[in-house]
Amino acid sequence: MRQISTLLFCLLCSSTIYAQKSYYGTEEKWPEQDTARKFYTVKGERHGISYFKKHQFKDVQYQPGTTLTFDTYHTPDVIYSWYRKWAEQYPNLIDLYEVEKSYEGRPILQMTLTNKKTGKHTDKPAAYFEGGRHSGEVTSSEAVFWLTKHLLDNYGKDPAITKLLDTKSIYLRPENNPDGANMYLYTAQRNRSSLRPHDDDRDGLFDEDSEDDFDGDGIIYQIRKKATTKEELEKADYVLNPKDKSGRLMKRVQPGQGDYFVYTEGIDNDGDGKYNEDGIGGLDNHRNYPENWRPDQGGDFTGRGYTQGGASEYPLSETETRATYVWLMGHPNITVVNSMDTSVPMHLRPPSTSSSAESMFPPDLAIYKHMDSLGLSFTGYPWAGDVYETYNTRNKINRFTGEPSKPTPLFGHGPDFGYFQYGAVWYGDELWNNGAMKDYDGDGDRDDYDGLMWDDEANGKRGFKPWTKMTHPQLGAVEIGGFNPKFFSQNGPAWQLETWISKESMFNLAMAKELPQIDLTDVTVKALANNEYEVKATWTNSGKLPVALEQAKRVKMVQEDRVTLDIDKALLKGFKEAKVMITQPELVDKTIYAGYTKVGEKKEAVFHVKLNQPGPIKAKVKLLSTRGGYKEKEITIGK
Repeated sequence: MRQISTLLFCLLCSSTIYAQKSYYGTEEKWPEQDTARKFYTVKGERHGISYFKKHQFKDVQYQPGTTLTFDTYHTPDVIYSWYRKWAEQYPNLIDLYEVEKSYEGRPILQMTLTNKKTGKHTDKPAAYFEGGRHSGEVTSSEAVFWLTKHLLDNYGKDPAITKLLDTKSIYLRPENNPDGANMYLYTAQRNRSSLRPHDDDRDGLFDEDSEDDFDGDGIIYQIRKKATTKEELEKADYVLNPKDKSGRLMKRVQPGQGDYFVYTEGIDNDGDGKYNEDGIGGLDNHRNYPENWRPDQGGDFTGRGYTQGGASEYPLSETETRATYVWLMGHPNITVVNSMDTSVPMHLRPPSTSSSAESMFPPDLAIYKHMDSLGLSFTGYPWAGDVYETYNTRNKINRFTGEPSKPTPLFGHGPDFGYFQYGAVWYGDELWNNGAMKDYDGDGDRDDYDGLMWDDEANGKRGFKPWTKMTHPQLGAVEIGGFNPKFFSQNGPAWQLETWISKESMFNLAMAKELPQIDLTDVTVKALANNEYEVKATWTNSGKLPVALEQAKRVKMVQEDRVTLDIDKALLKGFKEAKVMITQPELVDKTIYAGYTKVGEKKEAVFHVKLNQPGPIKAKVKLLSTRGGYKEKEITIGK
């Protein structure tokens, strides 16, 4: 591992594909698809190894079956297989296309789901749901997958879902980072985001110290070592957790106050005295958005400013983040977003660097608080609220220091882009709870002890590996064991999967049902004097959300609702000598700007048209709302 191992240096400089293109599955063969390979390789130039032994986990389905169930996790290929199958089965509802290629070159597929017979998807109010941004948090991809199936299964059967897809567009991206998800599901390695090499420990080496699977079981467990020397005791920072009388659970303390060290499974590959501190990748797609971005570690040259781990060299440096950003900016019809993660059970929203009260418009905050409550009604999560205050102080006492928790900023965060720049209702919900189903010891906190007790009681003790003695090549006598990081800590046991993703999906569905909806309720033509006619258009917002949040108005993400009267341009030529004249509005711009239509509000726009020719003409009234949709009606003016 200490020698530079260069497998492939891949520069992905292609720009985001703006037009939607169909996906036909003509891609290169990837290591996960090559069954003859015993090792899984990752692209990129790094100082550590780029190949890892392949594994298949009992909690994961690796080949698509004839039926789809959610008592197992699914690889990206299995998910994509079903997406292609559904695209063929429901051509009037589905467009399937590639929005971008990942760092390693895999397709990032997205589905547009709407009734094509009732209009173009861009002419309808829309919601966007995304999973897999953090590659190892595969539960999030399953939530998008489950919602897709639920919508398709119930279209034409459930009146509410049928109406939703007839009048709205739902954009579904289950795998925002297929590179990391595949490595996670086919090897022992773990990863949060991009696989692009990154110098996590800032020693000038890239990915030189990844984790090592000593026992070959495909899971990176923990290693605990008893401190025995005076020097070790001065640094030891773990003790046996006094809550757990069985001696399994460890508790972190201040250095010098413990009698154990705890590491993840592996060795010190680069000889710097640290273990597994610089594994594959390390850039965080969820810290790479432009809103309130801060430099990565080492990027503040004063030493007195803020930095953000995983932020990368500049905003939107990662193709996966850029693919989301550019696509969304080109589709401003979206009001509701949920880009999901794991594993703090919480409906998580902006802001991430300040309190809600100081930085959000009160009407917008009221909408978010309504959504918080709506989410809790489906999921029963213990928390809902913003990142800065609610998330960072959800445990009133810091478990490590014993001091009161305090708000902490998180920079370059997706939900902050979603609200402050995109002006949407944007959540970054977290699913799963590390097994802490209830407060077993009644201390008012849900922690690892509660997860361990639930594992004993309900999960057959499968989530925690008993400590087993071994001889470490560098540390000597140690024990290996602890929680299963893949299918207990970061994601739940497969038998728990559908419970979590179905509840989260019902919240997402409920948000989509509240989208704004502009309805052109009436268009009348009334004869006036001197061959002049009044055209009146009346409309309302029948949705449960306004056509624009206050923040969307501030950053000009959403235009005012407006009405136009389209008449054959040949008839309008000649100014006062024209065969047809729009006399009201009197301005050169004949568009009527109508502000932003609130929930339940009724509005009208009035045109006056003078005919300087005999006989009637055809015209078209168009109602345009960025997030409320597009409506038109053809009319006849004159006799």
